[in-house]
Amino acid sequence: MAAPAWFTDALATPGEVRRVDVDGAGINYLRWGDASAAGVVLVHGGAAHARWWDHLAPFLAAHQHVVAVDLSGHGDSDRRERYHPERWADEVMAVAGDAGIDGPPVLVGHSMGGFVSIVAAARHGERLAGAIIVDSPVRRPDPEVQESRSGRMFRAPKTYPTLDEAVTHFHLVPPQPVVTPYVVDHVARHSLRETDAGWTWKFDPSIFRGFSPFMFGEYLAAARCRMAVLHGELSPIVDHDITDYMSELLGRNAPFVEIPQAYHHLILDQPLAFVSAVRALLADWEHTVPAPRASRREA
Repeated sequence: MAAPAWFTDALATPGEVRRVDVDGAGINYLRWGDASAAGVVLVHGGAAHARWWDHLAPFLAAHQHVVAVDLSGHGDSDRRERYHPERWADEVMAVAGDAGIDGPPVLVGHSMGGFVSIVAAARHGERLAGAIIVDSPVRRPDPEVQESRSGRMFRAPKTYPTLDEAVTHFHLVPPQPVVTPYVVDHVARHSLRETDAGWTWKFDPSIFRGFSPFMFGEYLAAARCRMAVLHGELSPIVDHDITDYMSELLGRNAPFVEIPQAYHHLILDQPLAFVSAVRALLADWEHTVPAPRASRREA
């Protein structure tokens, strides 16, 4: 399938590559747009990277200062001996500061990046204008974590003799139909790095160790900024029981938006619907005063 003009036009506006040290690790990030505009920080999922947002960031950068981060252990950022969502949340805030975002930013986090954004909303909510959580199933582990424990994916990344061969082994987790192969191919090619032995995946396979003790429901209930939840209509991991529970934790006053015909990786399979939903939320938040959070008892 040939890539449409909107996609090639978006890639023709590449992000500026920058780097900041956070607690001894170099954290890579990309930025687009006017540095004086309101800030948006895009946070990728587990085993993903900042380039998952290449085709979306330019659409947001027309009115926003957009930043996409490589969390430690991902993409072109350094690895650590241990990983923790609270440290990742601190990395996100450090990147926002280093990028010179003017005022509190809005976080947009997909899958595991949504969990990181939830933690940031609980720990740094007074420094945020809001957080948009994208298909992150609070109440059970992230899908990438489930796969890592089962041993089906991520346990021992292989090495391939050529980039093209390596790309053929790229798989979405959880699996879903590939309806935008040009997007997936772009993401796959930026998921690999060349070594003396060949091409292998950039992520650190140890990123998921120790995820099970983290109670993301408690972080969500403690969020101290505006929140919104986007999820795919066909997502296999975010159902109405999950969204009902998240709504209860948020006091029932956060918008929940279902993206039609979208699976878990809705930023890949329904990119224009996704970016339209994010634009609508950002426009609304710029012109409205947040309602008081309902207490858990009132909910």
